[in-house]
Amino acid sequence: MARIFDVVEYPSAMTDEIVHRFPEQGVADLRFGSQVIVRESQRAVFFRDGRALDSFGPGRHTITTANVPLLTDLIGKLFDDRTPFTAEIYFVSMREFADRKWGTPQPILVRNPGMGFGVALLQGFGSYSFQVADAQQFVSQIVGAQGIFRTSEIENRLRNMLLSKLQDLLGETAAGHSVAELIALTEELGAGVRAKAQDDFAAIGLTLKSFYIGNLKPSTRSAEELRQMGMLDLQTYTQLQAADAMRDAAQNPSGGAGLTAGIGAGMGLGQAIGDSLRGAASGGQQQGGAGGPGGPGGGTGPMPSVMTPAEAAQVLRVSEEDVLAAIEAGDLKARKIGSAFRISKEALEEFLKG
Repeated sequence: MARIFDVVEYPSAMTDEIVHRFPEQGVADLRFGSQVIVRESQRAVFFRDGRALDSFGPGRHTITTANVPLLTDLIGKLFDDRTPFTAEIYFVSMREFADRKWGTPQPILVRNPGMGFGVALLQGFGSYSFQVADAQQFVSQIVGAQGIFRTSEIENRLRNMLLSKLQDLLGETAAGHSVAELIALTEELGAGVRAKAQDDFAAIGLTLKSFYIGNLKPSTRSAEELRQMGMLDLQTYTQLQAADAMRDAAQNPSGGAGLTAGIGAGMGLGQAIGDSLRGAASGGQQQGGAGGPGGPGGGTGPMPSVMTPAEAAQVLRVSEEDVLAAIEAGDLKARKIGSAFRISKEALEEFLKG
């Protein structure tokens, strides 16, 4: 004989559970007069045959024809008002789930044609909190027939929603702001993400209570690492390779000063790199004597006026295949002589300027 439950409750604090189904498997036999005890931070939702019928807030509730009209109506039609009847009760935690962590698994690419190289890569982390706003909607759309639904089962989905909104907002905000200015706008960006994400959270019965950016900074990953991750097209890769070259040159006592000064004076990117390489070569020759390129002085030599794809690849710090791909795509101008390509210094500088 099936057991009839006179009292149904779930006394757990539900610290990491959002939903607990009673019973975890199957259905419960109830009757009019059975009591449902709902804790202060809970809401109990009655389901039958996958349909939400009614819900109870905190307190002790006796199942009667008055307080569960939808359930009563269904029972009357199916069972001629006879009890016991079967149903499932989902206890939903209505507390705020605070201090959830988020972070950028990959740097966020921000395009800003008017600043620097036209692209920036940012990474960050922070925290957020959420709460169930509509228990019936959340159970119907997300939980289904699961016996227990924990925060860990939805956090990846919520983080992806938030990171998508952050990326959109950074793209919108980047116009007219330098990277340093973007990084200083963490409070405004956090508020913007919270506003943008509310509709997506509401669509699954949740509300986003808070979103904080704890840290936002330029990515430390190199262009080569990002390209291997499949994040960059050739043009963006070349731009970021140039940025890496500038960073390395700035750390080079022989070449960094001239490069930094060139950028500060508004010099074109190609000209700045060319002058930097020439400065490095000159410094190497002065330090090492008249050895010249490949000699004892170890200088790199100036950028040639005409280059093979292999030589252009060395300047750009990419593979020869990447240079040939840029030529075939029409992004990099080159003259074909027989079966070989030759690239002028001016064409390479024009390519780097984008």
